[in-house]
Amino acid sequence: MALTREQLAQRVAQEFQDGFYVNLGIGIPTLAANFIPEGMDVMLQSENGLLGMGQFPLEEEVDADLINAGKQTVTMVTGASIFSSAESFAMIRGGHVDLTVLGAFEVDCQGNIASYMIPGKLIKGMGGAMDLVAGADNIIVTMTHASKSGKSKLLSNCTLPLTGKGCIKRVLTDLALMDIEDGKFVLRERAPGVSVEEIQQLTEGELIVPANVPEMSV
Repeated sequence: MALTREQLAQRVAQEFQDGFYVNLGIGIPTLAANFIPEGMDVMLQSENGLLGMGQFPLEEEVDADLINAGKQTVTMVTGASIFSSAESFAMIRGGHVDLTVLGAFEVDCQGNIASYMIPGKLIKGMGGAMDLVAGADNIIVTMTHASKSGKSKLLSNCTLPLTGKGCIKRVLTDLALMDIEDGKFVLRERAPGVSVEEIQQLTEGELIVPANVPEMSV
């Protein structure tokens, strides 16, 4: 069956490596802060000016002045630092973030991402997404594989306004983990209990299926 939001975050956290600086986007990506493997030293960065985010706070730990880019209250780990958003974006634009995890409305097999607006609907702004996709080489997109109406969000060509072009190499959905290579989606893992045929049916862009695709460990 499809992964839950928490399982998506748990699988994303498996991509972390010791010593990484990681930026977590709004939504599902922020949940990955709760699943950093024990003993691993990872510093989570927020573009509003915090390096060293911890897990989401318990009720008695809430500090309304300590928030992430999504305006959610957070905690800080030992060694954390607070600075201006200008310095935070200099870190992003300078290529000093080892991994960026973002949500998206659409991704296509050319590595394009549409993540900031749906025409005709309220737009809050692009936030840091454009800087993140332009300044990072290692990006993972987390999203549902299809819309609520069952329409694929893994496309041959994005239909919504683009946040970035040719910048996405790996996509984790509630059904599958895929790499983008040579203008095609390549299936690497499938959610437990989800068949290859179901993934193929809900992937509009060209999908390459290697032999013996393993199930995710979540």
